[in-house]
Order: sequence, then C-alpha cells, then structure tokens
Amino acid sequence: MKFFNLRLAALFLFILFVNANLKAQDEIKIKLTLEEAIDLARQQSVEAFRVKNMYLARYWDYRSYIATLRPSLNLNSDLFNYRNTINKRWDPETGEYYAGYKGFTNDLSVSVNQTVPWTGGSIYVRSSLERTQDLTQGVSYFAANPIWRVGISQPLNGYNEMYWTSKIEPMKFEKAKLQYLQGLESLSSVTVSRFFGIVSSQINLDIANNSYANADTLYRIAKGRFEIGTITQDELLDLELSLLNAKINLSKSKMDLKRAQNELNAYLKLDKDIVIECVVPDKIPSLKLNFEKVYQHALERNPTLLDYKQSLLEQDQLVASRKAQNGFDGTLTANFGTIGNAELLPDTYVDPDQSQNVSLNFELPLVDWGRRKGRYLMAKSNREATRAQIEQNLVQFEQDLMVRVMEFNLQEEQVEIAMKADSTAYLGYDITKKRFYIDKVDVIKLNSARASLSSAKRSYISALRSYWSYYFEIRETTLYDFVNNKSLEEDFDELLQQQRY
Repeated sequence: MKFFNLRLAALFLFILFVNANLKAQDEIKIKLTLEEAIDLARQQSVEAFRVKNMYLARYWDYRSYIATLRPSLNLNSDLFNYRNTINKRWDPETGEYYAGYKGFTNDLSVSVNQTVPWTGGSIYVRSSLERTQDLTQGVSYFAANPIWRVGISQPLNGYNEMYWTSKIEPMKFEKAKLQYLQGLESLSSVTVSRFFGIVSSQINLDIANNSYANADTLYRIAKGRFEIGTITQDELLDLELSLLNAKINLSKSKMDLKRAQNELNAYLKLDKDIVIECVVPDKIPSLKLNFEKVYQHALERNPTLLDYKQSLLEQDQLVASRKAQNGFDGTLTANFGTIGNAELLPDTYVDPDQSQNVSLNFELPLVDWGRRKGRYLMAKSNREATRAQIEQNLVQFEQDLMVRVMEFNLQEEQVEIAMKADSTAYLGYDITKKRFYIDKVDVIKLNSARASLSSAKRSYISALRSYWSYYFEIRETTLYDFVNNKSLEEDFDELLQQQRY
C-alpha cells in the first residue's frame, strides 16, 4: 500500500507537470489502474471541487448557528439627532399646553445579549449614556445607566424556536458530512463508468484491428484459391465484403476510443493530448454481502435517511408554531438597574437612582373566521402526508437496496463465467482459423468463431464493469468499505485547513 501511495503521488506530480508544459509534443501516454483513476477524480476533478465547497458552505452555515448560542457584544450610537418641533407639556396651573422645542441629542450604549435555548427567551446587560442639548431653554443635561442594566424578554405562547433549532441544525451538519462522503463515492461510480468506457473502446479497437487484419489475410488467400478454382466467386465476394466492413468498423472504433478518452480526460482535468491506457483489473475481491448488515450500515449513515428525519422534525416544528399562533400569545419583559440624570457628566454617576420596568403584553384572537385554526390543521395534514411519503420511500429504499445486493452477489460468478468463456472462445477461434488455413472449414464457420470471440471478450469486460459499478453503488449508499471492512471516513479538520491556507 505504501508503494502504491508513492506511485500515485509520483503520477499526480507527473500529470501536473504535463498539463503545465505539454505544448510541442503531440501526445503523451500514461497507464492508469481503476484505483488510480478514482483517486485522481477525488483530487482534481471539477465535481470533487464542487462537493468540497458544498460541504464548506454548510460548515459555515452551522458555525453561524453556533454563534447565535453565544453572547454577543454590541456597541450602538446615535451620534447626532437634531429636532425642531412642538412638544406637549404640562403646566400645574393652566394644564396642558404646547411649546416649541429645538435641540439635539447624542447617545452611546454597550450591551451584551444572550439567547436562552431552554426557554426561547433572551437576556441582556446594557450600559448607556445620553446627552441632550435644549437650545430653546439654553440648557444641557446628561442621562445615564451608570451601572449595568439587566433585562429579560420571554415569549409566553409555549413555542420555543431555539428548542427546534438546536435539534435540526446539528442534524443538518451531520447530514452535510455524510453528503460529502457520498459525493466522493459518486465520483467513484462515474469514474468506473468512464474508465470502462475506454476499456470497452480499447477492446473494440483491438477486435476491429484483428478483424481487419484477418479479413485482409483471408481475402488474399481466397483470391489465390479462386484462381485455382477451390472456392466460388460468391465466397470470394463475401470475404471482400467482410474486409470492407472490417475497415469501416476499424475507423468507427478509433473514433469511439477517442471520444471515450476525451470524456475521461475532461472528468479528471487532464490535458486532451494525454492518452490514457487503462489497466484492466485482472482480479476482483471475493465478496458475498449480507443484506441485513448492508441495510444496517445504510440506516446508520445514508444521508437520505437523515434527510427524512430532518423533514419530520421540520414538520413537527411547523405544527408547534401554528399551534402557538392559534391561541394565547404573550411576552414578558423586565429590566432593572440604575439611572442618573444631571447637568454635568460626572454628576450622573453620583448616587444614581434605582430603575425597574416590568411589562406583560398579550394577544388573544377572538374572531378570525378560522384562519389560524385552518393554518394549524393544514400544518398537521402536511405532516401526516410527509410521514406517509417517507414511510413509502423507506420501503422502496429497502427494496432497491435488496435488489442491488442480490445482483452484486451474482457478479463474481458472472465474471468467472465470462472469463472462462473468453478463454474458450479464443481457443476455439484459434483452432478454427488454423483449420481454415488448411481448407478444413469454410468461411462461414470461421466468421462464426470470430463473432463468438468478439462477443466473449465484450461480455467479460461488461461483467467486470457491472461488478465494480454495483460495488461502488452499494458503497455510495452505505458509506462502508466492504473490502477493508470499515466505515468510510474523512479528515474534516484537514479539509478546513486547506481552505484557510
């Protein structure tokens, strides 16, 4: 494994160098195993960049939530507030009267605010200083809370938004981690598809080259036999047609291989002039998966299932909110501290007076024609509909996973059969071709043997492709490495360090 890591690091540096300096040369060939192609996709593909930054965005969203649980320190100021107006005043002898006022005020305050998750309320501690300049009467004075004023605000409707947020936000962040891991696994599935797309195209090109070479050889042999009368003109024309078809197929196979190369190069962010020679995995791990264990891993770590739990919580939150709005709604606010008032600033801090304030306000709907009740009942109905849909999705999820596990467990045998069929077809074709050279079989049997060889080779590659596709699909669903028997993990702290530096 250490050797492999060193080889992969060297390969990665080589690719970076080639991408930066490939100008004069027409092409450079590199060999890639399936595992190396997957690692390259995880390191430098555009999709890997997207998956990483989606996680980072969700991380900072979670950090914003954490910040709301901590105290906040705020500085507020109204630097200049000028007024020229008429104020209502009270005269003990004549009663109310109106008089002109002209002046300006300045104020400054410092406060510490803290939400209370257990109750849904908030508390604060604040100190403030205000200066008023009355230009009408030609006086100025200061008002201050020289000692910290403590206050609290508490909703009384029974709905605590912080309670629900504290349950949902950590779940969303945990889901973001699992979605990141699942995103990396989806890279593996796409890479498998494009890797074997090249392998299949390479096989088709090899078959096309051999077919063209054999068709050309057979046609030249047939022309000699036709001249001595051992084959008919129909057989000669049939071989000539096979040669022409083989030439057309050869051109098409070259184009298909180029297209497959470009698709994988683009996915791995490699220069278009780099030619990848895919090394076909000659061995597969011997695995028989137990569905119950696979399903248990999926229940524990699949982000889709966590998303279902989040949806149910959000529906419960909405029902609780609508229920609170349907009845009594009130808020209790209270604060206490000290206050000083004087013409000179130092005097405001001398022997300040006590100050308390308590208020209770409420709202009770009497007649709203069923609007609030209707919103509450609609929220309950939506919750039940969501729950029913999720239950159906869970059943479908289990069934789909069961089918995939069953199909995967068949793949090892399919690969072994396809490998044996490929060897048998090659041996059969080789014998038939030799017998044709000595005029023991006709061209029909030779073409049939060649078609069987091509079909067997393609079936073998298809079986390998299916094996790895099913394997990585199940890994993506469960986030579990069944070869090494461990859960898939990632160093998220290192991921954050990469962003910072």
